[in-house]
Amino acid sequence: MSDEPPSPDGPEEFPTEEELPDDPVTVDDITPFAVTNSDFKDIDDFAAAEWKQETTADERIRTVINRTTIPKSAGDIADTALVSETKARTTLNKLAQEGLVRNHQTDSGKLYDRDPEWHLLKQIRQLASSGTLVDQIQRVKQELAEYKSKYDANNPEELLISDRELNQNELNDISHWRTAERELSHLRAAYRFKQAKERVSTVTEPEDEQTGNQTTAPASSHPSLQ
Repeated sequence: MSDEPPSPDGPEEFPTEEELPDDPVTVDDITPFAVTNSDFKDIDDFAAAEWKQETTADERIRTVINRTTIPKSAGDIADTALVSETKARTTLNKLAQEGLVRNHQTDSGKLYDRDPEWHLLKQIRQLASSGTLVDQIQRVKQELAEYKSKYDANNPEELLISDRELNQNELNDISHWRTAERELSHLRAAYRFKQAKERVSTVTEPEDEQTGNQTTAPASSHPSLQ
């Protein structure tokens, strides 16, 4: 077999009629690769190596801590982030000073998790930048209205503590109802945050600067958030 790479235009020689098989080839006759289970034993190692190659140590630590809701040691976070424990501890302490991470002193050492307030503000900022924010608010309000109508209750807690015997589907609805209420709360906060940013960034006209007045945007017919 030649060591030369194949031409991008295809082979220069093709099989002759005598070299072709007598019977037509079917899909069952083709075995493209011989694969054994041993080929996949190190798939996690391969994925980890690829992640490590494509990211920095700080990026991996941030990714891990952003998903950490239960306090963990620097060593545990280091193992997941593929960094040394010293590097993890240094970065986590820095993030804690910046308010992105909480640390907890325990008898066995310091533990770290993401700061819930910072994470919530991050979510609200992301929602505020959405071009479909109002549509999302209306969608969730409609979902909540359907739950209230379906169960004749104002909130999921009222249904949960009622004398009604609830089946699994109804308990699932209660869980989704609570999630929708939380989502609406976040969406409303994002809407108000977006409005506040728009007010702050209102452009001041030159003639208004002389009188000390600031132009404001006209009132718009935004849907109710209640």
